[in-house]
Amino acid sequence: MAVTDEAIEKIKGMIVSGELGPGDRLPKESELATGLGLSRNSLREAVRALALIRVLDVRQGDGTYVTSLAPKLLLEAMSFVVDFHRDDTVLEFLAVRRILEPAATALAAPRVAESELDALGERLHTRGPEPSVEELVAADLEFHRRIVAAGGNFVLSSLLGGLSGPTTRALIWRGLAQEDAVGRTLHEHRQILAALRARDAEAARSWATVHIAGVEQSLRSAL
Repeated sequence: MAVTDEAIEKIKGMIVSGELGPGDRLPKESELATGLGLSRNSLREAVRALALIRVLDVRQGDGTYVTSLAPKLLLEAMSFVVDFHRDDTVLEFLAVRRILEPAATALAAPRVAESELDALGERLHTRGPEPSVEELVAADLEFHRRIVAAGGNFVLSSLLGGLSGPTTRALIWRGLAQEDAVGRTLHEHRQILAALRARDAEAARSWATVHIAGVEQSLRSAL
């Protein structure tokens, strides 16, 4: 194991064990390095790495703190990583979304507020019959983000949010490759919304599956 990796594991161990908790300040660098049996250089590298993935928060002139460790915060790093996908792996990201998002949509069916459904319906109504591909992509991401958030599972919401990078590209490709993409997407959004209004979790799950599978199939054809 590389020295920096060992340092990361030791700091991680302090957090997992409860020795350091969310919001706690780390001991001074010299004290921590001595206590963990690390050089100060390897400790600094570990702190930098953990700060990048939002486990630690380095505050200049104040010290280094453990972040809130909230799922949304920690999973932000995933959205950065997935943006480096290759064309042949974007399908794998979409496959994960096809597994998770229908479940998240079904979870929202009994929970989403009527006011939120009204707002989503209004956005669909005002979008117009022929939005640009860019407008469609932005609207699609917002539509699904708000539905998933309504389910109340922050971990699931964060995971799906992290998949938006490759998903966005797939939607753009779909818009460029298929003349009926706009009409199909609007139709599928309306069906998902209707299922949510009916509080029909299984119908919502099914339409979400159809919608994401269509994106996936279009991308397979494009590739």
